[in-house]
Amino acid sequence: MRPLDEKETSVVFEKLFKFVGNNLKNIVENPSHEGPDANPGRYCFRLHKNKIYYASESLVKRATNVARPNLVSLGTCIGKYTHGGSFHLTVQALNLLAANAKHKVWLKPQSEMSFLYGNHVLKGALGRITDNIAAGDGVVVFSMADVPLGFGVAAKSTQDCRKLDPNGIVVLHQGDVGEYLRMEDEL
Repeated sequence: MRPLDEKETSVVFEKLFKFVGNNLKNIVENPSHEGPDANPGRYCFRLHKNKIYYASESLVKRATNVARPNLVSLGTCIGKYTHGGSFHLTVQALNLLAANAKHKVWLKPQSEMSFLYGNHVLKGALGRITDNIAAGDGVVVFSMADVPLGFGVAAKSTQDCRKLDPNGIVVLHQGDVGEYLRMEDEL
């Protein structure tokens, strides 16, 4: 377990910025109220076995007592580096993204299961969509009851969605809570 170097930090922050925009400041400066310390610390990012963890500083201090080979996890795993060196957000980052999301999409109840099975979001499945989404922006997908279901990348802008036929793809799937069941061995 070690802090991120400058290159890794920029890659992680660029990916998070795609989804949360200027709310990235809230994630970085979020005070932590965990641990026995009287004054609250902050949350920080740590790299362990190609996975990026978001954990409180007091938890990181206590984890230094555990040998690296014996340390399984620390805090919330928000993403991982692939063998090719690219960074991918994992479904565990959903709560962090949903709380600070810049662009949101709400699905109709009958379309939620399709998204949770790993399919893209179609125009006919949209219940609501925030304004000013551009193609390529990060989007958090919610149910109509404001329960976060997953995240993806906008395939079309908000303006283009209005003219799109019902079978056109609006959001390209990247992660959803159904992965907890589909990929439980990998998580």
